[in-house]
Amino acid sequence: MKAVYLDTFAGISGNMLLGALLDAGYPFEMLRSELQKLQLGDYELIYKKVNKLGIDSVYFNVLLPDGHEHNHEAHEHGHQHGHEHHGHEHVHQHGEQVHNHTHVHRNFRDIMAIINASQLSDTVKAKAEMVFRAIAEAEAKVHGKTIEEVHFHEVGAVDTIIDIVGCLLGLEYLGIEKIYVGTVTTGSGFVQCAHGLMPVPAPATAELLQQLPQHKGIVEKEMTTPTGAALLKVLAEYSDGLPSGFTGNYIAYGAGTRDVQIPNVLRMYVGTVLQQTETVLEAACNLDDVSGEIVGYVVQKLLAAGALDVWTEPIMMKKGRPACKLAFLCAAEKLDGLLQIVFAETGTLGVRYHKVQRSVLKRGFVQADTPYGAVRVKYGVQDGKISGMAPEYEDCRQLAAEHNVPLASVYAAACQAAERLLHG
Repeated sequence: MKAVYLDTFAGISGNMLLGALLDAGYPFEMLRSELQKLQLGDYELIYKKVNKLGIDSVYFNVLLPDGHEHNHEAHEHGHQHGHEHHGHEHVHQHGEQVHNHTHVHRNFRDIMAIINASQLSDTVKAKAEMVFRAIAEAEAKVHGKTIEEVHFHEVGAVDTIIDIVGCLLGLEYLGIEKIYVGTVTTGSGFVQCAHGLMPVPAPATAELLQQLPQHKGIVEKEMTTPTGAALLKVLAEYSDGLPSGFTGNYIAYGAGTRDVQIPNVLRMYVGTVLQQTETVLEAACNLDDVSGEIVGYVVQKLLAAGALDVWTEPIMMKKGRPACKLAFLCAAEKLDGLLQIVFAETGTLGVRYHKVQRSVLKRGFVQADTPYGAVRVKYGVQDGKISGMAPEYEDCRQLAAEHNVPLASVYAAACQAAERLLHG
């Protein structure tokens, strides 16, 4: 499967990861077009090549109507209501001067209303919800509040929504199925907040990085932001160095805003990971009092949360009650998070699970040009030969809607174009 390994020797922020994805081949104009679906108002996107102490990289940022770029690493933690200021700097430093810029306060529900009202794919929406929820839960725990009580300055701001959604769009476009990360560099020192000086990593960042190995590094500044930490928490799996079976194809770099004594870049290895046989968990529960709409919603949430596969089966329970079995496959480390979704969304009182073995083919992607537009097509490789192919549903659905043609026609055109690419 197509995979990336994130080397966070200089930390990670949302714009650093998005810069790396752009450097890896995600077209900037496609990013701009997709972000317009959010209808976020006035902003400008900054996209340029920069050199950080000898390393060429892509710098991405957001320019808001206040006329200032937002420094994603340097944080002046100055929120009202005792809420920490994370993800982006909204107190801009220029030499010795400090300029404050006020942004609309939004809570988790407000943010998700913006995202869910867009025409983005269901997968991107579901993963965005998980990332923002992770940040909200970390903030709530730190401050002794509920998620509903936490109001964010920067997390609700346009630039952070763009960073998180943009990263998810880039991963989807590039067909990245697995994200690995090594030990996370947090930085060190202290940052100023409404309560006084706070240690690095800041409280919410420390909460988000609980399940990942971390170290301070040599830079006495905040190097990993809560946005970067939340993306890792939701999307990534730890690997001590490049994972076993990983074959790198190329390396991409995303630049940070600040210039420090080391190259301030996120290094992203892009390649494939070969897993012939692996042990996974198969989990299932029986549902006899849940509507089909809720079951469908849960299926999407489980897939977005990292389930390897999800399916339902019609069953008959005691006393002749019709019901469905909800089942999914997952890696062992993903089980707890997936169980939380099932319990919260379905109301079931129990989920059974056991280990199973599965064999998987090496997979790849090609971009097939059809009369309707470009479609990503996934294919399998067995013994060096192409074994089956499948166009990406979201690509085909969007093109079918744009051209007012049957979905099956786009599928067929994509398969024919991919066949020509792969077999000549």
